[in-house]
Amino acid sequence: MAALRLPPDFERKRLHVVRRSGPWQRLHPEEYSALYFGKDLKNRFDDPRSKYGVLYVAEDEFGAFVETFLRNPSLTLVAKDELVKRRLSEIEASADLSLVDLTGKGLQHAGVTGEISTAPHDETWALSRAIHDHPSRPDGIRYRLKHDLERIGIAIFDRVEVVGLGVRSKGSLADPSNAALLGKILEEYGKDYI
Repeated sequence: MAALRLPPDFERKRLHVVRRSGPWQRLHPEEYSALYFGKDLKNRFDDPRSKYGVLYVAEDEFGAFVETFLRNPSLTLVAKDELVKRRLSEIEASADLSLVDLTGKGLQHAGVTGEISTAPHDETWALSRAIHDHPSRPDGIRYRLKHDLERIGIAIFDRVEVVGLGVRSKGSLADPSNAALLGKILEEYGKDYI
C-alpha cells in the first residue's frame, strides 16, 4: 500500500463538518481521568509534533470496547482482570463541537480515502496536523474505527475546553450492573471472557 498523501491544497479545501455534542463513550484505565488528551504518538490522529493533545472517544460502547480490547482479532477471550482495570465513561460536550467528518462523502471533501482508518498511525498524523491547522479551526475528527469499520470514533483536539465536557462514570464492564451490556458486546464480536 502506498503511503497516505495529503492533497497539496488541503488548507483551501472546504471540509465536510458535522456538529455533535455526544454523548460519546470511552474505556480508560481506572487510575486516569476520562478526559485524557494524549500527545505521545501512540494513536491514529496524534499530533506528529506533540504540541496538541487528542482525546479519543467512540459513538457507542461497542466502538470503545473493540478499539480497547479487540485489537488482535485472533484472540477469542477477554481477561476479566483487564475489564476490571478500565472504566467506561460517557462524555458529552455542553455545546456542539465542529468535527471534520472523514466518513462517507467527507473523505472526498478532504481529498483522502478510507485508508485513513486503517493506515499505520505514522501516516495519519500529518492529516491530524493539517485538520488541526485548517483555517476553519475544527474541534476534532469523526472517522471509522479500524477494528470495526461500522463503528465511529471521534478524535477531539485539546483546543476544546475541558470544562465544557461533562463526564458520567458507568463503572467497569465487569460490574454486575453492566453484565447485560458486556454480554451483548461479547456476543456481537463472537468473544468470551475468563
